[in-house]
Amino acid sequence: MVTGLVRATFLVNAVYEKSAREHGITSQQGQLLCVLMVQPYGMGELSAMLGLAKSSLTGLVDRTERNGLVERLPNPKDTRGVHVGLTVAGRELVDVFYPETCRRIDELANGLGAGEREALGALLGRVVRENEVPMVFLEPGDFTVRSTN
Repeated sequence: MVTGLVRATFLVNAVYEKSAREHGITSQQGQLLCVLMVQPYGMGELSAMLGLAKSSLTGLVDRTERNGLVERLPNPKDTRGVHVGLTVAGRELVDVFYPETCRRIDELANGLGAGEREALGALLGRVVRENEVPMVFLEPGDFTVRSTN
């Protein structure tokens, strides 16, 4: 089981990296965009969701902001803090990147039958829930977009 999970992680990461590279971003920028597609988040929330130290997150946001894909927004609850949200260009990119990456990851299990795919999804979902993994990648269609502009 351990070997299977570790190897599956490498497989999914490779697909994610390839998809990101084809869109001119890093896989970390792709993860950031996918998290932000639901709504803007504060830096503390993003740090926890992405599992990054504050300095690493700041660098990631800075680079992604320089590329015109995210922007810092006033935090409506705390004037000292900021939220990070998608720009129009970031929204356009994630609207293509996200479903395409989902499709590619879904294709990894093409050799499985419908019942096997359902069982695998249920088991992995349970492992994720029991380990309280933050919601960083949603099922296609499972989100409501909140515009930042």
